[in-house]
Amino acid sequence: MHTRHHRLYDASQIREIERHAISALNIPGYALMQRAASAAWHAMRKRWPGARRIAVIVGAGNNGGDGYEIARMALADGCVVTVVAVGARARSGDAVTACDAWERVGAVRSWSSGAIPEVDVIFDALFGIGLSRAPQGDAAAAINAINAARSAGVGVVAVDIPSGLDASTGAAEGLVVRADLTVTFIADKLGLHTGSGPDCVGALVVDALEVPDSALDAHSAVALQMQADDLRTGLPQRSRAAYKNRHGHVLVVGGNHGMAGAALLAARAALRAGAGLVSVATRSSHAPALTAAQPELMCHGVDRAPEMAALIARADVIAIGPGLGQDGWARELWSLCLEAGKALIIDADALNLLAQSPQRLLDAVLTPHPGEAARLLGINSAVVQRDRIAALNALHGRYGGVFVLKGAGSLVGASPHWLCPYGNPGMAVAGMGDALTGTIAALRAQGLTAAEAARHGVLLHALAGDRAAQRGERGLIPSDLIDALREVANPT
Repeated sequence: MHTRHHRLYDASQIREIERHAISALNIPGYALMQRAASAAWHAMRKRWPGARRIAVIVGAGNNGGDGYEIARMALADGCVVTVVAVGARARSGDAVTACDAWERVGAVRSWSSGAIPEVDVIFDALFGIGLSRAPQGDAAAAINAINAARSAGVGVVAVDIPSGLDASTGAAEGLVVRADLTVTFIADKLGLHTGSGPDCVGALVVDALEVPDSALDAHSAVALQMQADDLRTGLPQRSRAAYKNRHGHVLVVGGNHGMAGAALLAARAALRAGAGLVSVATRSSHAPALTAAQPELMCHGVDRAPEMAALIARADVIAIGPGLGQDGWARELWSLCLEAGKALIIDADALNLLAQSPQRLLDAVLTPHPGEAARLLGINSAVVQRDRIAALNALHGRYGGVFVLKGAGSLVGASPHWLCPYGNPGMAVAGMGDALTGTIAALRAQGLTAAEAARHGVLLHALAGDRAAQRGERGLIPSDLIDALREVANPT
């Protein structure tokens, strides 16, 4: 059983869980609203203990109801409170109760001038998890004003989810609030962790609102969130009697003219992630230089099919794609690797070749970024990013195998799906994907299944990236990450 903090849900599941809490567990909806307000207020107070001027921007739904309750707590705490309603006032249910309770002690300003008063902290209670379209009109203007205030130094707290962000997918179809702190309720949402979510959420607090774990058990999580400690149990233990062949032989295939570095990065990562032997099949002109750059590698210039067949026969896992290209040489090597029946890790140009001649793959891990995923599906990358889980499912449906959809909140398509919350913007540099390919290949060679190698490889790679970024994100290069793999792969 995965613990609650692993599980990520979509908006429809959260609404069902909330309905169950109200109808079956007899928790009044207004009580949940008050608990949500308390959670948001106390999280804000912990972050900004000296804040005294508070603005609450409310919409017409239950998210706005949370906002009215937050305003009452702020007033009771001695703050100067401004409540600004955007669009219609609360229309039904618990939100009306909360609005009426606020109006007995304070006023509600209607959004008109487009100005937010000078405050220390703004609560964004405009839209909740039900939003599925781009904000328009006054709502868009309010989001712009909130973001402008944040740029000027005002703290911003998103109530449940930053307004404009899709809770299920992390898509932002239009303007979206960029919060310093998001306090989300009942359970964690996938959209907070992938797509545009990581850029908008800021620090995240998840509060269950005293809804018991049993209320979640009827719903399978959309994805599970990786934890750093997963490496302690996920990576294979090493016997004192181990020898190199017990840790697997990885063959990296790539390094076409002018792209030898990509193959070198993948092969180095495979070594640092624990493969027993690593070979490289590359252009003949590159082999001597690669051997000189990393003498632990067995680098082979390959010009003809028989040479490649001998290398494939000795390998346990083939990692194909880094610097492969798409010329005749690349296509011949790609065909030979596909026919080999060996475990495959497929990246970069090998993914592009697969997109040109689609086929189903059995024992393979495929690691596209959104652009490569779009080519594999015959769509554009914006559609991939709009619903990354849907894209992941479509990729698996078309090609089989285990897919890693790279990007902020990388997703691993297995059963169940996994999301990686680690990594950093410094990793957005050429060659990081090659390092990931080598890392996954090494774990696959050490005996992990395709799904296990993908999941733990993504986690190991991201944590190594974070370790390397301790010296700064700007200027981080793949070699820095590869140097950090060994330490991260041996958790104490």
